[in-house]
Amino acid sequence: MSKEINPILQSLQASLADNSFVQLSLGDYKGSDKELKKVYVKRVLIKKQDRLSFVYRYKTKDITKNYRFAEAIDLLNELMGYKSFRFGRLATLNFDEQIQFFKSRMATKKMAPSASALPSKAHDKAKNRKIEAKGKTYLHELGITDAAGKVYKNAQDKYRQINNYIEILSALLKDLPLRESTHIVDMGAGKGYLTFALYDYLNHVLKHPARVVGVEFRKNLVDFCNVVARKSQFQALQFEEGTIENYEPDFDIHVLIALHACDTATDEAIFKGINGQADLIVVAPCCHHQIRKEIEKSKPQNELHFLLKHGIFMERQAEMVTDGIRALILEYYGYSTKVFEFVSDAHTPKNVLVVGKKRKTPPKDTAKILAQIQEIKRYFGIDYHYLEVLMGWTTPEKKVGL
Repeated sequence: MSKEINPILQSLQASLADNSFVQLSLGDYKGSDKELKKVYVKRVLIKKQDRLSFVYRYKTKDITKNYRFAEAIDLLNELMGYKSFRFGRLATLNFDEQIQFFKSRMATKKMAPSASALPSKAHDKAKNRKIEAKGKTYLHELGITDAAGKVYKNAQDKYRQINNYIEILSALLKDLPLRESTHIVDMGAGKGYLTFALYDYLNHVLKHPARVVGVEFRKNLVDFCNVVARKSQFQALQFEEGTIENYEPDFDIHVLIALHACDTATDEAIFKGINGQADLIVVAPCCHHQIRKEIEKSKPQNELHFLLKHGIFMERQAEMVTDGIRALILEYYGYSTKVFEFVSDAHTPKNVLVVGKKRKTPPKDTAKILAQIQEIKRYFGIDYHYLEVLMGWTTPEKKVGL
């Protein structure tokens, strides 16, 4: 094994010596273990002994191992390189530093520190909410907490909802490519509850730099949220006035989120994500009028007719068909998809989340997907799905579909 220490490991050793080390993250893995994705390194105290704890993030599990400092440095020297982890980011109280390995060289870059305090060294600490209430200016400004950081009684549901969303998104975000900065757009941000919390969680809890933009058509909410962002000193968070349909970012979108966008606005959000080659698309659809009108117009006579003659069953069927076709179109464009139900809050107890993660390789069965969509449309008497129109597959006037 080569004992030559790369520059970022020299910085790591120095930060351990002066007690300024926060975290080290490794990504862009090119080694032989096909299941291994990332490695996260933090400092822990085990039986009064300082150790470096390695979390090996695999496709379906995490494995934690603890090492003495010298062992850890030797191991990291093996793990980092052109044929292993080609990207690393070190966070310290004094500066952040990243390293990128290329075929014939490596490049390093130092930046301003993203952390202002050392994390806890507790090895087995109790689980906390993703977003703690104390010390959060935005939670106070949004009416969730008082000035001391205590959650108001009438805001408990909203606070739980915020943490529930972040819990879900944290699991979805963990496998994204490790970048210098992740670009996230929250379509239909409203008052910004989730937008603020997501920015806070990524930048200040995970120490993963992220630029977050909230898009909202109500100017008063945009102005209010931008004021709160400035008060919170969230420099890379901004809110812009506009609609999902007309929003055109001047940057690459890595993550697109749209929660409760009504009817075809959800399709417009998915369209923006697909067109922008987003790594992750997360939508919680609201209302499904377009497909319901299509089914009611054609009144298909099939095995489900005895159900669809009842309005409540028609509504549920329209929801499933609408979101099912959305998932298939995402798969056609190279996304793996999940559709699942989650609990939101007391006022909207259950929602459906449609999630698309960009695959590394293009799908091989696109013809099969197209045929499946056509068959679904034929069975339910649907002329078109609005997302098809946005993708240029058809127009409302055409009945031939794809």
